[in-house]
Amino acid sequence: MLFKTGSPTTHLSGEDLKNGLFAALDKLGNRSKVLVIPPDFTRYHSRAGDLTRFAREYYGDKLTDILPALGTHFPMTDTEISKMFGDVPASLFRNHDWRSGLATLGEVPAEYVKEQSEGKLDFSWPAQVDKILVDGGYDLILSIGQVVPHEVIGMANYNKNIFVGTGGVDGINKSHYLGAVYGMERIMGRAINPVRNVLNYAADNFATQLPVYYVHTVVGRGQSGDLATRGLFIGNRLDCFTEAAELSLHVNFEMLDKPVNKAVVYLDPDEFKSTWLGNKAVYRTRMAIADGGELIVLAPGVREFGEDPGIDKLIRKYGYVGTPKVLELVDHNQDLAANLSAAAHLIHGSSENRFSITYCPGQLTRDEVESVNFKYGELRNMTAKYDPAKLKDGYNTLDDGEEIFFISNPAIGLWAFREKFEQQS
Repeated sequence: MLFKTGSPTTHLSGEDLKNGLFAALDKLGNRSKVLVIPPDFTRYHSRAGDLTRFAREYYGDKLTDILPALGTHFPMTDTEISKMFGDVPASLFRNHDWRSGLATLGEVPAEYVKEQSEGKLDFSWPAQVDKILVDGGYDLILSIGQVVPHEVIGMANYNKNIFVGTGGVDGINKSHYLGAVYGMERIMGRAINPVRNVLNYAADNFATQLPVYYVHTVVGRGQSGDLATRGLFIGNRLDCFTEAAELSLHVNFEMLDKPVNKAVVYLDPDEFKSTWLGNKAVYRTRMAIADGGELIVLAPGVREFGEDPGIDKLIRKYGYVGTPKVLELVDHNQDLAANLSAAAHLIHGSSENRFSITYCPGQLTRDEVESVNFKYGELRNMTAKYDPAKLKDGYNTLDDGEEIFFISNPAIGLWAFREKFEQQS
C-alpha cells in the first residue's frame, strides 16, 4: 500500500488528505498523462472533490481528463461540478455513457457466476469499461471514492468504481441482479461476497494492463453530528480496499440492540432527486426496522423514480413489489428481463411486506407514489411533525411521547438490529 492512515477516532483535515495523497503520488514517480475517476455528486460527502483538486494541483496539466463514475446516473451539471470540485476546470470533465462508447476487456465465465450465485443464475458477466480507460494513453488512472456499506456490492468502491461506475449496461444490470438474487441482507456491510468476487475475477484476469490506483476515504459522523474523515487508504491491491472496509464497519455501521418501530429518514434535496438514489432510506435501514414497523422518508428534492428515463418507466410500470414478485415479473416480461439493474432496484426498494414505507416527496403526486407500492405522505405536514432541524440522529422522543429513530443522511451509514444481522451471517 502506498499510504494508509485512520481509526474510528481519527479526524483528517483537508491538509492531511493533501499530504497523504502527495506522499503516495511521490512514490509512484513521474507520470505523463493522468485520468481521475471520482464519484459524481451523489457522493458529495466522500471528500473525492477535494482529493481530485489536490491531484490536479500535484500533476498540473498532466492531469488531462476527469471521468465521474456515473454508472446509470445523470451527467453532472456545471453547478454540481463547481460545488464538488471547486476550481478544477470544467473543461477537464468527461461524461460516461453506459450504453455506448465501451471497451470489453473479457467475460467472466457463466460457470463462475453460477457458482457465486449458488446456482440461481446462469450467465457470463462482461467486464466493460469506458473506452477512454483503454484508448486514452494514460500511465496513471486514479480511482477516488468513499468506502461505505452498499446495497449491491456490500461495501462501495475499489473495482466497482471501474467496472460499474464506468461500466456498460449489461455488466451493470447483471451485477446488480446477482447481488439482489443472492440477498441484499447477506451482502450489505461485507467486503467479500459474490458480486465482489465476480469483479475481482475480472480485475485479476482482464484488467491488469490498466494502471489503476485507488484512493479510498472513510467518512462518518463526528461527536457533534458533523462529518468527519476517519481514514485514507491508497494503493492498487485488494488490501487497500479491505482495510478501508474494516474501518468503515466501525465508522458507518450502527448495530442496534432492539428493532426500530418507526424510522424517519431525511433526504438532502441537493443530493437525492429520485427514488433510485433516495431508496437508500429503505435498504440502509431495513435490517433495523421491526416487522410491522414504519419507515417515513422526507424527500423534498425527489421528483422522479429512475435516474435513467428507461428505468424510470420500468419503476412506474412494475413498482416496488418484493423479491418473489420481481423474480416472477422478470421471467414473464422481456422489458424487465432486459434491464436487470431495474429489477434489482425494485427488490432493493421493497420492505418485502415486513414494514410500511411512507414517501413524502417534494415533486411527485400521491397517485405516482402510491402506484409504485409506497404510501404517500404530505411533505409539509410530515416535516412539521418530524422537523429535521430539531431532530438528532438516533432515538428521539417527541412532545407527544412518540419514539422515533431519525437518520439525517442514509448515504453514510448502515443500520441493523443485531439479532437480525447475525441471522444473515
